[in-house]
Parts: sequence; structure tokens; C-alpha cells
Amino acid sequence: MFEKVLIANRGEIALRIHRACREMGIQTVAVHSTADSDAMHVRLANETVCIGPPPSKDSYLNSQAILSAARIAGVDAIHPGVGFLSENAAFAEMVEEHGYVFIGPTPDHIRLMGDKIAAKEAIQELGLSVVPGSDGPVDSDEQAKRIADEIGYPVLVKAASGGGGKGMKVAETSDVLPGVLSHCRNEAMASFGDDSVYIEKYLGHPRHIEVQILGDGGGKVLYFGERDCSIQRRHQKVIEEAPSPVLDIATRTAIGKRVSEAVGKINYRGAGTIEFLYEDGDFHFIEMNTRLQVEHPVSEMISGIDLVREQIRIAAGEPLLLEQSDIVLKGHAIECRVVAEHPETFAPSPGTVTDYHAPGGFGVRVDSALYSGYAVPPHYDSLVSKLIVHADSREECVMRLRRALDEYVIGGIETTIPLHQRLLMEQDFLNGDYDIHWLEAKLGF
Repeated sequence: MFEKVLIANRGEIALRIHRACREMGIQTVAVHSTADSDAMHVRLANETVCIGPPPSKDSYLNSQAILSAARIAGVDAIHPGVGFLSENAAFAEMVEEHGYVFIGPTPDHIRLMGDKIAAKEAIQELGLSVVPGSDGPVDSDEQAKRIADEIGYPVLVKAASGGGGKGMKVAETSDVLPGVLSHCRNEAMASFGDDSVYIEKYLGHPRHIEVQILGDGGGKVLYFGERDCSIQRRHQKVIEEAPSPVLDIATRTAIGKRVSEAVGKINYRGAGTIEFLYEDGDFHFIEMNTRLQVEHPVSEMISGIDLVREQIRIAAGEPLLLEQSDIVLKGHAIECRVVAEHPETFAPSPGTVTDYHAPGGFGVRVDSALYSGYAVPPHYDSLVSKLIVHADSREECVMRLRRALDEYVIGGIETTIPLHQRLLMEQDFLNGDYDIHWLEAKLGF
């Protein structure tokens, strides 16, 4: 097992990884920008190294600075967390070339699944279906129009190297398609340095269903049920729950087996998530995330398995001791992503936290790096906390979550806690009757 791990991330996920490491007897090294010198994971880590000024490109995206920190601290491995360099194949290669273990998939798997078009082709070869659309990047507006006419409007234009909703826009008719293509290409180039885009059929009322897996790198892959991430705003997830309210046991088991068998064929290593759009009983692959997901706690709560701990064990070369029969899903879990934004306008709200009280009680978990007096910086993603609740049934889970939200105090900044309180009173949500368009359509967001 590793003696010392560098955590190449920040915020709640860095703290989450630190806690898993310490429980395994592993020393931690926190890297941080100058804006994060007072961050909680920095305060708790065994060692800290400042890697640059606040802008991400000069700190958390600066691979040379991170590798220098690893050399200074004498670590065995680097955990990339989520976002930043977690799905950067070149960084993973650099980590291994410098003699450290990358706690994640192989660079080849990251590269394969990071190219959305190549990923779709690979997934089809592995036996999973995809959303109808172009076979590769569209080279011209004329080609795009021919494909769109064939599969039917509306269509979704997506960046080939995209993520987080960037470089993604719907074209309702052929008249607007050229403008949508231009917008997506420009945004894709600005965000990812690649203006390649492709086209998919825009599904009317799909659910966003994803399957959590762990692979040992030798063909053994376990699945941990599914998560329903359909409550979204501008392709950004707001609430996640497990299991999905719309899947029965037979369907859940069938898609889990299909996914684990498919990913096992490529000897996948570490944690990963296969994401689908689910409509009319069919699962359409959209992408694979070759890393830990922000919403991984809901899978942990219903399975009782520490996914970060398993990530670290696999990276250290230890075998997966679990069998699929050991993974018994119990109860229901819901996660609210609390962000430092106005709950109605969604304007960013960085600033100093003047009061902080986290909810507690049976079945309540808070993954957050906030504390009273902490200054939330304006330079990074606005996620400041994840409130996760578990109960025996979905109805009990909703009631427990309402109570926990009522207890949650974050003073000095605006947060989306009031939005979550509002959503948990909506009858459609209580009935489990929603899709990926519901939040924007129902509440005008």
C-alpha cells in the first residue's frame, strides 16, 4: 500500500480523498493555489505545497507544478480527484513517466473515452447502443444538414472533446442549424482547444441514468447500481438519487450486467461511470467518465462501499476482494449539490462564510470543506457542499432531506439551499415524474 499520496485537487473532493487516505494509514500532501491557503484540506493534510496563483491554469491545471510538488514531497501516488486534470491522458502519462502511480484509469482508457466520438464507436463495438447521430465530426454545414434531415429535428450539436454542457446546443429547425453549429464550434475551441462537433438526435423526455463501476484492470468489473441525475439546469446536475425511481430490479440488473461485461472487455482499471439517456425502455450511451463522479456518495450510501478506498486499493495493485454478489443495494439516497449562487438568478456568490452549521442525525452526510470564517474564492467551480441523505425508502429519504435542509446554515453568501427546499415540495419530484428538461421547463430555469 502507498505511504504518501498527493491530492491534485481542491475543495470538498480533496477533503474526501484526504479522509479516505488517513483511514487507510496513508499520509497526504495537499497542493493549493494562493487563494486556497486556508482551505480545510490544506489545514488537515500532513504536508502542503503551494503550486501557484489563483487562476486554475497557473495552479491546479499546471501539471509541471504538481509534479514538482510530488518530487518535493516524495509521494508514491497522485489522486486527481474530479475535474481539473482528472481526465487528462497526457497528465496521467506524465505521472507514470515520473515514477508515480496515477490513481485512476490507464492513459489509453482516458484518451479513448475522452474523445466523445471515439467513445461512441468503442461502446458500439462493445455491444451498447448509442443515440442516433453522425458517425464522426461533421466537416461542413451541408453534411450536418443532411444528417439532421435524416434523423429528424430537433438535433443536439455537441463538442467532440466537450463536457459540462459547453459546446452543446439544440437546433430546433434547419434554419437555425448553421448558427448553432457556429456557436458550438466557437465555444468548443475556446473551452477545449478543439472545434470538432458532432450531431445527435435530441430526445424529447429522457432520463439521465448512469451506472457506477469499478474495474481491477484484468477484466473483472463490478457495478454498483445506477444513479438518476435527471434534475439538471443547463446540462449541470442539481440533484442525484439512487436508485432511479423509474427502473425496476430486472432492468437495473440487466443494464448493470451489460455495462460491466462491456467495460470488462477492455480491462478497465479503477472507478468509472457509464452515462445513458433512458427513454421508452431503451438505454442510449452518451459518455463515459473515467474518474470519480461528484455524485459518487449516493452509490456509497446504498451499497455501503467506500469507492475512494477501492480506487486507492486498485491503484496500489491490490485485488478486488468484492464479488458482484457482495454488492447489496439497500434503501434510497439523494444528493443535493449546494453551490455558492443565488437560488433564483444563479449569479455567483463568493465571499466569507459568516455562519456555518451542518445538519446531522441518522442517515445524513455532508461532504463540504466549508467552515465559519472561510472565504469562498471566485476563481473556481461554485460547488461548496454536497448534502447526502439515506433512508429505507424514497419517501423517508425525502422527508429526512427536507429536515436536513432546514437545519443547514451557511451565512454570508448566497447558496442554492432554498432552491433544493423548493424542489423537494414539487409534486412531480415527489412522484419521480421528471426528465432532463423538467427543471428548466417547470420552474423557468
